[in-house]
Amino acid sequence: MGLKRRLRVTQRAMERAMLGVSLRDQIRNEEIHRRTRFTDITVVKLKWQWAGHTALRTGHIARNGTWDLKVLEWRPRTGKRSVGRPPTRWTNAIRRVAGSRWRQAAQDHGL
Repeated sequence: MGLKRRLRVTQRAMERAMLGVSLRDQIRNEEIHRRTRFTDITVVKLKWQWAGHTALRTGHIARNGTWDLKVLEWRPRTGKRSVGRPPTRWTNAIRRVAGSRWRQAAQDHGL
């Protein structure tokens, strides 16, 4: 059993324990996930790995025309703004933890 699968199984077991549900109750993982509103561990880990990889590459390789920097700076809306709270971007979580200059820090680290 791979590490990602072990993490997923352990996380689901902890979520079941928090809800007071056993495997015999036969509640689907999707329902447990919906009730607890937790983010999957592997998804968060892969997001941070991709962010680090992209930040390191944008310093010297992206100048040659790769798509990494374009993906980081992409804003999908071109027309009017929708009413309500602005959409949460995946970079917002990184900015909260690493600061607003996280890309520059990662590029300096790669040198």
